Amino acid sequence: MSRPRIVVTGGIPTAGLDLLREHGDVWAWDGDGPIPTDVRDEQLSRADAAVTLLTDRVDDAFLDAAPNVQVVANVAVGYNNIDVDACRKRGVTVTNTPDVLTDATADIAMALVLMVTRRLGEGERLIRSGEAWKWGMFMMLGSGIQGKRLGLIGMGAIGQATAERARAFGMTIAYHNRSRVAPDVEQRLGAELLSLDELLATSDVVSLHCPYTPDTHHLIDAAALERMRTSAYLVNTARGPVVDEAALVEALRSGGIAGAGLDVFEHEPEVHPGLLDLDNAVLVPHLGSATVETRDAMAVLAARNVAAVLAGDDPVTPVT
Repeated sequence: MSRPRIVVTGGIPTAGLDLLREHGDVWAWDGDGPIPTDVRDEQLSRADAAVTLLTDRVDDAFLDAAPNVQVVANVAVGYNNIDVDACRKRGVTVTNTPDVLTDATADIAMALVLMVTRRLGEGERLIRSGEAWKWGMFMMLGSGIQGKRLGLIGMGAIGQATAERARAFGMTIAYHNRSRVAPDVEQRLGAELLSLDELLATSDVVSLHCPYTPDTHHLIDAAALERMRTSAYLVNTARGPVVDEAALVEALRSGGIAGAGLDVFEHEPEVHPGLLDLDNAVLVPHLGSATVETRDAMAVLAARNVAAVLAGDDPVTPVT
């Protein structure tokens, strides 16, 4: 009996590839840049499983090229790149990699809070520019976060982990979520459930942790930004299109809000050119899960999902 064929559409850590090789014959794209569509489709035509990245679009065209694929294992917690309904109609299981990147992403969220409120990116640029400077009482004053309110939009695992970190820095916690979290979680975090409008109007830092769906597209638009305090900051480690970047640029330029820290972008990897000129915008290139330990864990979890489905078992972390 021939071994299953597993196609990996981009580079993943060796830990994941090694586990995949225990359960099938693996072909992995290792070229520069994204896998060409014709190469992808030729490989998928003989595949039983596909391991995909956030940059892959898994739609009808992808599935047409992969008639025998039983599982699409996305190496990400988000799966807005996958047409889940199209997969379901064809009997293709979709999996993701939740939980293993919770701490790494919460760390980035908290890092962005500190960077933007304390103007750390701006300070580093000053040093690297070679421009003369000297310490002074009023030089590059930022905003302290002790006693300030962190408003979390999305209170899943990453939102809760971010709240834990913020509490250690002396912040108070409010949140907006599709449903109320368990009372013990609210009590542990001292978290107050608010409407979206109230959270925007009363938070000193608004941090986004919601999934990207049609309902959350441009959730933070010009109207939402106008509800925020002029002294408030926006942090996004969720998905870029949750924020209307053009509206954000205008709010940052006009003083509508004090600053923003972004790990994700609306048209990634492109960044709105207006953001690049703003000192009150901290920009990092989608580093939320970018630790060796986390990326290894993501690849291994994806491989475990593939192995389970190919063996006829339930996947570890199915997208439902």
